[in-house]
This record gives sequence, C-alpha cells and structure tokens, in this order.
Amino acid sequence: MLLDRNKTVAGPGFNRWLVPPAALAIHLSIGMAYGFSVFWLPMTRLIPHTDAAACAAQGFIAGLFATTCNWSVPAVTPVFEIFIAMLGISAAIWGGWLEHAGPRKAGLIAAFCWGGGLVLLGAAVSVHALWLVYLASVLCGIGQGLGYITPVSTLIKWFPDRRGMATGLAIMGYGGGAMIGAPLAVWLMAHFASGGVPGVAQTLMAMGAIYFVFMAGGAFGFRVSPDGWQPAGWTRPANAGANAMITRANVLLNTAWKTPQFWLIWGVLCLNVTAGIGVISMASPMLQDVFGAKLVGVDTVAALTGAQKAEIAAAAAGLVGLISLFNALGRIFWASLSDRIGRKTMYSLIFVIGIVVYGLLPTWGHLGVPALFVLSVCIILSMYGGGFATVPAYLADIFGTQMVGAIHGRLITAWSVAGVAGPALIAGLRQFQIDHGVAHNLVYDITLYVMAFLLFGGLVCNLFVSPVDAKYHATEAQLARERALRREEPMAAGAQIAARGEFGSRGLLAWLVVGIPFLIGLYIVGTKVAALF
Repeated sequence: MLLDRNKTVAGPGFNRWLVPPAALAIHLSIGMAYGFSVFWLPMTRLIPHTDAAACAAQGFIAGLFATTCNWSVPAVTPVFEIFIAMLGISAAIWGGWLEHAGPRKAGLIAAFCWGGGLVLLGAAVSVHALWLVYLASVLCGIGQGLGYITPVSTLIKWFPDRRGMATGLAIMGYGGGAMIGAPLAVWLMAHFASGGVPGVAQTLMAMGAIYFVFMAGGAFGFRVSPDGWQPAGWTRPANAGANAMITRANVLLNTAWKTPQFWLIWGVLCLNVTAGIGVISMASPMLQDVFGAKLVGVDTVAALTGAQKAEIAAAAAGLVGLISLFNALGRIFWASLSDRIGRKTMYSLIFVIGIVVYGLLPTWGHLGVPALFVLSVCIILSMYGGGFATVPAYLADIFGTQMVGAIHGRLITAWSVAGVAGPALIAGLRQFQIDHGVAHNLVYDITLYVMAFLLFGGLVCNLFVSPVDAKYHATEAQLARERALRREEPMAAGAQIAARGEFGSRGLLAWLVVGIPFLIGLYIVGTKVAALF
C-alpha cells in the first residue's frame, strides 16, 4: 500500500532537507493548541440574552447537556488540558506502532484526528453541547500525540550529524504554531460573526479543514532513510568529549522504560516543563500584578486613565507574543547548541541559568525594572522550548535510534503531568497568598523561588544520567526481529547512494510552503511586541 513504511524508503534522487519542512507542516498545525486561549471568551458569548444567574446556578452535570446557557471560561478551558493529557497518553500508547507503521501513515492519521477533531469540535459548538466539546477534544489530543512524535525518529536517522538541530527545527514548529493559528482564528471569528455572536463554530471547522490539508501534505512528503544510510563524507566521531554519551547500541522500547536513565530524563523534562509552563500560563497577569501602573510611569492604579489601562493591557499582550517567539526560537537555538556541547551539558547549562534567572525575577519586580523582568522571562521561555526540542536527541544518544520515536512517546507523559501541575501550582500559590493578604505585586515571589527549586531538582536528575548498562542493549536477534516488523534489510540495498539528490526547486517550494506562514506569524508577533516598548 501507498502508506506502508517500505513504500516511503528514499531513493537516490531524494534530498534529506525535504524532510524538515514535512515535519514542520505537521508541527505548525498541531502547535495551534498553544493559541487556543483566543477561543475562550468568544465561546462564552454564543447565546445572546441568557439568564446569567440561572445559568450560574446549574451544576456541572447539567452544564454538560444544557443548550440554552452560555458556557463559563472555566467550563471551556479544560479543552487545552485534554489536548495535553491526550498528547502524552496517545504518544505513549501508539509510539511503538508508529515505529513500524512509518511517518506517512502515522502523519496522515494525525491529520484526520487533529483536523477532523477540530471539525467535530466546531460541530459541538454549533449545537452547543459541552459534552461533545470534551469528546472532540479527546480526538484532537490523539492527533496531537501522533503528530508530535511522527517526525522524531525519521529526522534523527536522516541527521545523525545534527540530531539536535533536526529535531529542534521540527519542534520549533509546535512552539510557533500559535503565532500563525491564533491571529488566523481571531480574523476568521470576526469574518464569520453574525448578530454580535462570534463565528467560533465556523472558524473551528475551517481551521480543521486547512490543517488537515497542510498535515496530509506533510505526511506524504516524508521519506525514511534506508537502514545503514549516512550523509556523504560523514563518519561517526569517536566517543569522546561531547560525544561520550552517544551509544552505538540500541535499547528496545519495552526495555528502555525499565532503565534508570529513562526515569531520570523523564524527571528532567517534567521539572523543566513544570517551571516553564507555569510562567506561560500566568505571564500576562504576572507582568500587570508586579508592575501595574509603573508600566506607564504612574505611581498608583487609581490614577490611571482609560487610555493608560489599555496601554498596560497591550503591553501584557506584547509579552505573551514575545515569549511565544522565544519559546519557538529557543527550540532551534538550544537544540543546535547541544550538537556542539552535548545534550547532558546543555541541560545542565539551562538548569543553572534558569535557577539564577528565576531567583532574580522577584528582585527585578522589587526594583521596578520591567525591562529586565521581561528579558528574564524570555530567557526562561527559550530554555523551556529548548528542553522540549533537545530531549529526542538526548534519548537517541542514550538508547540508540532504532526505537527512539516510541521511547519519546512514552517519555512525553512527563509533559502531560507538567501541563496540569505547572499552571495549577503557580495559580494555587498566587491565590493562597492573595487570600492571606499578600500584596499583588509580591504574590509571585515565593512561587518563583519554588520554580527555581524545581529546576534544581531537574539539574540533579540530569547529573545522574549516564550511559545505559550493556545488559539492557538489544541483541542482534532482537534487532533482526524489529527490522522484520519494519520490513527492513540489515543493510538496505542502495543505502550508501540513497538521498544524494539536489535540493532544487522542489526543496525551495517545500520550504516556502512552511516558511511564508511562519514569517507572517513572526510579523504579527512583532507588531504586538512593539507595544511593550
């Protein structure tokens, strides 16, 4: 069949630089999950002239099936939590299957789940069924999980010389997807609006169709490298210096998660993400709480004019845009740096820098220096993104490349845990302090020190990561069975001459298809960031 893995093995005319844009097409699409907050308020204004008091009095179960009451913001925000929870769960469940099915089949199924899930989500909104909204979100989350891990194993095998850069490029798309999708969603909701009701349902359906086409194109653009392939003129470096952690063996999926290295790296990712996602979830209110009227040179909130309040809100929105940019660009920067200094060193570096920066954030607030506060938050978010982008290469170094996509699928359950724990921790600590009389400009001090402590825990986990004991390595017989499931030959015919084609017009077109939307997103973010200055 056209979707079988063995039908996607590259021939001599293929160029490996066609694989990253295929991966970006998928990650830029599913990365819209980070921009879903643009739907929360419009989803609360879908039914005009409702009895707000009566609707507020109904219970949770009644709200799931009520069709005559507007939803509240807390009722719709679990959609994002479902996305992230199902991302980790589905990646863990189907990661092993993906290794055998190949990126084309997995990518196309991800397109059906994410694109089709958004269409179903739009239908749920149109009939105003909250239970169906949650159900559609589960399907979207499955598309998230499959789409997120689909390119990983393929990219790592195409770029043995630049593992970090390759996965950083793709996963940068997930960080940058909201820069494109959020403004598009806002424009479409306004375009489809009628009678003062925002066009949420139509927007979700339209974006589902757009993303399906984009992701399907990416799925069919994938090619896998023949077993034994390596770049022309490249030889594997000796295991010394930054390469000392890179294994020449392979560990199979069902063995990898039983090793201490797996759980140490799980802790590294979970603690880094918990700290970073907590800041993402509260960046805008944090800036306003800490600096308030000082952002516009006024001493007290009571003295603010309407225009100045709007200016502060615009500055907070600019911060959200700026951290989105650093989240995306940090993925390629830190992952590429890890190719030079080694994955373990890179993680140690971002944890040490993160501990210092988190510790300084309260000081910048007390001194009233918003510029240093914003810069610090941007550095934190770049390292948050860098941690995501580097972990697949870290896994390949430790466990080998044979099952790295499946192992990565199991590992990102750490993201699911952190996606719930991080925002809950920072929001809970903030509210606890407010309830006990702490001034709004001081409520984040303890929280930020807690985040620094979490990063210290991640640093400790990382320092204990070491090469896997040989007893966990797969035998030749086990690897032969694995290759048979993929229909691979021990050394594929033509492996040494495959993928030696020119970049050419085909490569240029592929990069333009993903590059132009990304640049448009950068421009839109730039206009928002200007409000900060």
